[in-house]
Order: sequence, then structure tokens, then C-alpha cells
Amino acid sequence: MKNRHKALFFVLIAAAALFCLAAEGLAANQYEAAMSRWSRHEEYRDGMGGVFSVRATLYTTDYVNGHMQNEAEKNLWTASELEDYKYNFLNNVKVEEYLPIYLELNELGPTAHMAPFDEMIHLWVGNKKFAPVEYDQRFNFPLQGKRDGVVYFPRYDEKTGAPILGKSTTLRLVMVSGASPVLGSKEVRINWDVKPENFDTDTTGTAAARLEIDRLLKRMEKITGERAELESQLGEKNSEIDEINARIDELRQN
Repeated sequence: MKNRHKALFFVLIAAAALFCLAAEGLAANQYEAAMSRWSRHEEYRDGMGGVFSVRATLYTTDYVNGHMQNEAEKNLWTASELEDYKYNFLNNVKVEEYLPIYLELNELGPTAHMAPFDEMIHLWVGNKKFAPVEYDQRFNFPLQGKRDGVVYFPRYDEKTGAPILGKSTTLRLVMVSGASPVLGSKEVRINWDVKPENFDTDTTGTAAARLEIDRLLKRMEKITGERAELESQLGEKNSEIDEINARIDELRQN
């Protein structure tokens, strides 16, 4: 009987191990599929053996979810640990405000000088051209070897606040030829075909609730500032009205 219980115990342990491996493999496969959809790699060579490579990964909802699930499986996180990681990750890449693109550059050859970096790279959204709003400042340093970081492009029109993505849009990331001596007269061009729903934020879980609270607090801060400014303007107008009425009363008494 003892041997039978012991055998059953080992069978359950083996089954649990196989389940964990299967789950980890599924998460890895989902992540790899997302990488193949949203990551692009371009490599350029000159006649002297120089190499300049660019990998650009667009942070879509599909990619972000695959990345987070893969990290959770690798690190054996609990549900709450995953939510914490999700909150910090989404907060850092600012997907609610921008179109973030993760860049991995590798310069093997003459040193690349890319400062100011926001003049070296831009994003075409349909037929509109946008410069980076923010970027990793290390891209401004002379480059030999590998460097990576996030570049943020606008997600909403600065004047109207409307989303800049249409129902179906081609995004074209361009690095000008001056980004690397290896490029010569060539430009780096990387394309993605996207839809607005590719960037829809997951609204479930505690991480989503915390991000929504952050967004509402920022909105409240902005509205409060606008209200204070309007109240100040109203006070000035009321003072001016009082002065005008006083002057009218004074003139009528003469």
C-alpha cells in the first residue's frame, strides 16, 4: 500500500512538472508569435566591413501581453506579482499617452554620431510626419557596439487631442542616412500595418485600475489648474465691472 501511495505521489509530481513546462512553453510561443508580428530587424553593411543593425519593436497590446505573460512564467510570479509588474511596465512605457517603440541598435564599424537623436528619427503615420516626444538620452552619445532604449511618438494630436491613428494605418519608422556612416546615402525604413485596437489597453485587473486612477488624477490636476486660472480671470473681470459701475455713479452725481 505504501509503495502504491509513493508511486501515486511521484506521478502527481511528474504531472505537475509537465503542466508547468507546458504552460511555460505556451507563454514562450505566444511571446515569440507577438515578436514576429511586431518586431522588425534591418541590417546594413558598407564596403569596409562595417555593420549597422536596427531592431524596432512596436509596443502593441498584443506584444505587451505576450511579454508580461512570458516574464510571469519564467519567474513563477503569483497573480499579484504579475499585476505589480504589469502596472510598473505600462507606467514606464506610457502606452496610454504615446506610441512607444523599443530600439536595439548595433554599430560595428566607424563610430555613429546621432545627436540630436530627435533629428535622426521620425515616424510617419499615414501621410503625417512626427518627431519623437521623448527618447532615451543615451542615443545622443557616440555609438560603438550595442545600445537600446525606448522612443516615444505622439498618440494624440497636440492641438485637438484626437487620436492620430485612423481605422487602418501604416506606421513607417525612418532613420535618416546621417544616423550611421555605414548607411551611406540609405535610410532605415521599417513598416507596421496597425489598427487602433492594436493599442487598446487591457482594462481588467488591479494594474488597469491603478493606471486609470493615475490618469484621472492627472486629469483632475489639469482641470483644477484650469479652474483656478478661470477663477482668477473672473475675479479680474468682476473688479473691472465694479470700477466701471463706480465711475458711472460718480459721473451721474456731477
